[in-house]
Amino acid sequence: MGSSLIQLLFLAVVVVFLVMRLMAVLGTREGFEPKTEAKTGRNTDHLKVVEGSEDPDIADFAEADSPTGRALAEMKRTDRSFNVSEFVAGSRQAYEMILMAFEQGDLKLLESLLAPDIYESFSAVIHDREEKGYEVEATFIGVRELTLKSARFEADEKEGEITMRFVGELTSVVKDSAGDVVEGSASEIKRQTNIWTFARLMGTDNPNWLLVATDE
Repeated sequence: MGSSLIQLLFLAVVVVFLVMRLMAVLGTREGFEPKTEAKTGRNTDHLKVVEGSEDPDIADFAEADSPTGRALAEMKRTDRSFNVSEFVAGSRQAYEMILMAFEQGDLKLLESLLAPDIYESFSAVIHDREEKGYEVEATFIGVRELTLKSARFEADEKEGEITMRFVGELTSVVKDSAGDVVEGSASEIKRQTNIWTFARLMGTDNPNWLLVATDE
């Protein structure tokens, strides 16, 4: 076997090892991570802001001189990887994931997306359903409305919080152990409004956001 072939085989083994290590590391992160340019391949040059000019990435969601606009600007200055548009798109996906995980009783997924106190509230309802022998059949229809309501940034702790308003549509029916309907309807689309706050420490290696507060 030639030396060049041996070198190629050695490099192949090294590449496989590095890929497996990378997957292992990424798999330990929790929360939802908005898509970035590296993942989507999109050109975000239009989002670069000349000093003193308006940032279009913020202007799409808040007035620049409002408390929300200033908080978003501070987040972007603290964490260069943060992008408001990408966060909003990620929050839509997180909303569907959390709603359906709750309906389906997926505690493992919920634990990775929720702050501990919110997880306790969600899990208590799920455990109560299980004790009663209830099962939920749900289908997510979509997000009808999506609004960035407010943002807050704690400079000392470098913690960013963004509050979103979702209007979602889904069908949901609760059945008892005998299969009888206790609540809801499989054919009736239910529309619900949720106001959720997500948070993360900006400028850290962990890019993921957790649901830290809920309201309706």
